[in-house]
Formats: sequence, structure tokens, C-alpha cells
Amino acid sequence: MTAPEPKDPQDGVTRATRGLQGLSTELTARVPQLLEAMRSVGTGLELHSTLDRICETAAELADARYAAIGVVDEEGEGLSDFVTYGVSDDVAREIGRRPDGHAGLLGALIHHPEAMRLTDLTADPRAVGFPAGHPPMRTFLGVPIRVQGEIFGNLYLTEKRGGAEFNDDDLHMVRVLATEAGIAIGNARLYEAARQRERWIDGSVAVTTALLSGGDADEALSVVAEQARRLADACAGIVLLPAADGAGGLEIVAVSADDPATALGVVIPPESPVVERLLAGEAVFMANAATDPRMITRLARHYGPSMMLPLQSGGRVLGALATPRAPGARQFAAMERTLATQFASQAALALMMAEAQRDRERLAVYEDRDRIARDLHDLVIQRLFATGMMLESAQRRALAPAVQEGVEKAVDELDVTIQEIRTAIFALQQGPAEAPSGLRTRVLREINMAAVPLGFTPSHRFTGPVDTAVGELTGKNLVAALREALSNAFRHARAHRIEVVVDATATLRDGRAGVRLTVADDGVGLPEGGRRSGLRNLARRAESLGGSSRCGPGIGEDGGGTTVVWEAPL
Repeated sequence: MTAPEPKDPQDGVTRATRGLQGLSTELTARVPQLLEAMRSVGTGLELHSTLDRICETAAELADARYAAIGVVDEEGEGLSDFVTYGVSDDVAREIGRRPDGHAGLLGALIHHPEAMRLTDLTADPRAVGFPAGHPPMRTFLGVPIRVQGEIFGNLYLTEKRGGAEFNDDDLHMVRVLATEAGIAIGNARLYEAARQRERWIDGSVAVTTALLSGGDADEALSVVAEQARRLADACAGIVLLPAADGAGGLEIVAVSADDPATALGVVIPPESPVVERLLAGEAVFMANAATDPRMITRLARHYGPSMMLPLQSGGRVLGALATPRAPGARQFAAMERTLATQFASQAALALMMAEAQRDRERLAVYEDRDRIARDLHDLVIQRLFATGMMLESAQRRALAPAVQEGVEKAVDELDVTIQEIRTAIFALQQGPAEAPSGLRTRVLREINMAAVPLGFTPSHRFTGPVDTAVGELTGKNLVAALREALSNAFRHARAHRIEVVVDATATLRDGRAGVRLTVADDGVGLPEGGRRSGLRNLARRAESLGGSSRCGPGIGEDGGGTTVVWEAPL
């Protein structure tokens, strides 16, 4: 055993190099090789490639068959990474799981970071043996690597070529190289940290831009999930907002994953310890979500290390952001946790700004609707009423029965028109808080509101017990889907006729009882290469309930226009 290296890396290099003076001729002859090795180690800034290069250089310097670097985890109890040289990919696959450093010689070096040289490591009482498929190893040399005075990990060398043992010269050379390696690793870590910060800042900018662009809110939340997944190197990015039922849980509203449909719409109940902490503004970090007792949903079993961060700004918690990694993946480092927390705070601030922006736009719409309602009432209805009075007067003076009959029909049509305008005025003046609870009434309200920009009232038909058979959550999503479909018809279809059907007696494709919404128009149909965000929103809502959404030919001539079918189980 030898004493630990000094804490100052540069001082360590100086002391170790001075220690070479006056030593054997063989060691003196190897000094150029050592200098070349130190130069090689210091090139490049990417951390993992730097570790690979250190292993290879150390093996060549000490004439060892195998080399490895075990990176000590943040708790100082095990290894967070294990980089090897000399072990082929096939052998590594046969060995399987890499050492965790909790036991054996690797664990001893972690808890007692001092240079270690063994003639036969298998005979050491601290050895725990090799797993199946592991190549035989006997001679051993281990040296700690310090970065800015703190233990980063350990450099291991085994199996000196020719069957010889590692000698004092090898130990001196490797100690000098380990000191230089610490400097190179420190530089690489600084560079990696700078690159990480740059990536997270770019991601925050992308999220802020998406949220404040005034586009679809669901798409903006999807951008948050996608960016978080990419930046955290996670297998999923998940955005959760307070559940719409008001019970206090968190609902998954946006997912970036290989199979997002399995998670979208899942509600984490308020009794979950994780929900309690998130809504209190506290971050939750897990080593393994699949085994953590705080996770009580079925989704947890698919994930390993996880971060769950509150979307918090100004003391207000808007929701949460989760970035789980796959089972067996590496833990989130302290830097990653810090950057992810800052990203979540920035996303929350952007969410609040976007919400305020939408509130201003909504207020402007309500003010405009009030103005339109006043104009319809004060100008249009009064003029129609006056026209009706004039027609009735003309009817009394008309002598020909055909003329009287025609005028009478015109007066009746004016009365119907006045009633329809009054219905439209009522819909314009009705605020969101006044929305009635019955699904039939809510559907009629959406149809009447759409009639104003469309210039005509879509026809409608209800089948089955719409108000009693359809649950609140399904009804809420059906109304939202109807609003989206009518909006698309108004903005893109240039339709002259729209038919709305709500069927609460529908049978879904898998045989389940369900409710089906059909919105058909005679417009221009779906353009090639056009935006599909609205249709994606419809599909997302249906899939979150276990249903589906699809499009087909419309009700125009030769199938012109579009038919949107949205359905969900009862």
C-alpha cells in the first residue's frame, strides 16, 4: 500500500514526476512513453471518450491486458459507471451485469481510496470471485483518480502481459498517469456540463416559443414532453395537470414515448404520496420507479430511475413533469437534476404566460360576442320586425289571394328567422360558467354558437339516452371533440351544410357499448399535406378514453367534404 495522493492535482503531478528521478534505468527509459501517455490522455473533451482513452493508455503504459475505470456514484457507496478496455463486446454480453462496487476489491478501493498492488487478486480475502464468462485475471494494480481533490473513481489494471507481476515502476507510472487523468476528466466534466446547460437552455427556449406562439395548447404541452424526454435522455416525457374532475389528482395530458396511448389520460389519485409532494411544490427523485412504494399506478412498473418535478412558478403549482428512464438505466446525476428542475420552472412560467395570453384573447372574444349580440338585438331584429309589420300591412291591402298567401309565408319565415337570431344572441351572451349540465343542451349550445361564424345552423339528431347514459368525463370530451370538428369545418372546409349526430346506442368495433359523435359536411375535404393537429387532438381525446376517431367522405356530391367520427365507450 502507498499513501493517498495530495489533493491538488497539479501538485500531485509535480510530486509524482519528481519521484521518478533517481529511480531505475528501466523506469527512466519509460519516461518518454509516460509523457506521450499524458499527452494522449489530455486530448479531447468528451467525457466518455476521455475515459476510454485513459483505460487504453494506462494498459499500454503498464503493459496490461485489461484496464477499467470505475466511476464512484454521488453517495460514494458504489459505482455509477464502469468503462473497460480489453474486454470484447461478446465477452461483455456473456458476463452480463457490470459490477456495482458494493463488495469485493472494487468496493474496498471505493471506501479506502489508496493504491493497491496484488500478485494474485483471487487469493485476496476481499475478493468475491468472478461471474460466469469472465476472463481469468490474477495480477492487479488499482489507483484512485481524483478530480479537484475529490475521488472520481479508480483505475484498475489486470493481467500484466508475459505472466509478470506489476512492479514499483508500473505503480509510479500509473500514479502519474492517474493524476493527469484527473485533470483531463475535470476538463471534460466542465465541458460536458457547459454542453448540458446549453442543451437545456435551447430546450427551454423551444418550449417557451411553443407555449407563447398562440397555437394549440395540447401541441404546446406535447413540445414540453418531447423536449424533457430528449434533454433528460429518458424513455418518456410526461406532463401532468390537475385532474378535470376536481378530485385533487394529477392527469397525464401529454406524453412523449414509444407508446403514448398507454399513459395518456391516466389519473394519479390524490392519495398517492407522490401527488401530495408534487402539489406541495417538492421534486421527487426515484432510483427505481418499478419498486418504489410511493408509486401506486400500473405505469410505474415500466420505468427505472425517474424524476418527477413540479411545474411551479410564483408559488403556484400548475402540474408536474416526469422524465423516467428505462429499468436498469443509469441514475440521474446532480447536474441533471438541477438542470431539469430549472427547465420545469421555466416551462411553468411559460405556461402561466400562455394562460394569461389565452385569458386576454378569450376576454376579447367575449367582448366581441357581446357587441355582436347587441347589434343583432338592436339593429337586425328591429329591422326584421319592422319589415314584418310592413308585409302584414301589405297583406291586408292585397286583393289577389296568391299575393296574400305569399306575403303570409314571408312573414312566417321572418318570425322563424327572428327566433333563430334570438337563440344565437342567447348563445353569444352565455358565459362558460353558465353552461348547463345536460349533454344534449351542451351539444345544442355548441351548434348554436357555431351557427354565427358559419352563417347557418348545422342540423342535429340525438339517438338514445344521451343525458343519462354518457358519463361526465366522456361527455366533456365529446363536447370538446364537437367544438374542434365544427371549428375545422368553419375554418377550413368552406361547408354549406353540416350534420351532427350523437348516438348513445352505438356499438364500438370491439363490441362494447359506446357513444358515437358524427360531424359530416359538404365542404372541400381534407387537403393533401395540410395540418392535422385538430384531427390528432380528436384522436388523442378518444384514445385517452379507450375509444377512437376517424375520417371519411362527406355528404357533398360524390362524397365531397369530410365526415368525422368520434367514439368512446360508455
